Amino acid sequence: MRVLISGATGLVGSEVARQLNAAGHEAIKLVRRKATSSDEVEWNPAKGYLTPGTMENIDAVVNMAGATTGKIPWTKSYKQEIVSSRINSTRTLVEAMAAAKNPPKVFVSGSASGYYGDTGSAVLTEDSPKGSGFLSDLAFAWEQEALKAPKGVRVILARTTMVMSRELGALGRLLPLIKLGVGGPLGSGKQWWAWISQVDEAAAIIHLIKDPKAAGAFNLTAPQPATCSDIVQELARQLKRPSIIPVPAFALKLAFGEAATELLLCSQNMSAQKLLSTGFKFQHETLTKASSWVLRK
Repeated sequence: MRVLISGATGLVGSEVARQLNAAGHEAIKLVRRKATSSDEVEWNPAKGYLTPGTMENIDAVVNMAGATTGKIPWTKSYKQEIVSSRINSTRTLVEAMAAAKNPPKVFVSGSASGYYGDTGSAVLTEDSPKGSGFLSDLAFAWEQEALKAPKGVRVILARTTMVMSRELGALGRLLPLIKLGVGGPLGSGKQWWAWISQVDEAAAIIHLIKDPKAAGAFNLTAPQPATCSDIVQELARQLKRPSIIPVPAFALKLAFGEAATELLLCSQNMSAQKLLSTGFKFQHETLTKASSWVLRK
């Protein structure tokens, strides 16, 4: 397969490219500069530009471009960047597909667990309703843009959650504290944190590209549910460090504002059943396996 990837230097996009190339496929990376190699294509999503003819020989598109939500606190201008970076990227790709004589067969477009909002302990399937808040509105708008793909293109909405990786990613602020022995649950620690390893996230995307029956929204989350406390305690256990110092919710809200409520204190107990029903096999299906992989040198 020839797979076009936006956000190819990011945590997920880079791993998708690595796995595709390792399996003998061809990963084509979109770059915001002049292309310097045969596996690069220039684009400028802010201006709606994609090198003409790019879509003609592509089998699938993986759309992971977007400004990180992990840069907190969110200012008004940065929130606008978070939204526009996703909408402009998706719109540019969809319009290029519509203009192609031979468009790709599959479009995997990013979305997020934020779609569901804060739902407590309720088990979230892909049929669960949209929630409320900035991240929910963002995910909904992102998905709606992707669903404008031309008829005949199979659209997969990858509802991504916390991605655990050796490059830290979502754990970037948490792990250093745990290593110092001063890490602990955030807020009550009882909020459900859906999670998945970087390896499984990319493998799931490639699996769904290959499955001709896969379409619509998919929760990309590990099958073992975990609370914030579960994750912190497991990481601390493997690092042989204490994890008893909680970070009060009010302190998080003071430091990070709206982002604390929607990212750190939000509870989302996501189900992986739809993904499992396609026959996907996780490499890190348990928190213990994922944490061990993250921390292994």
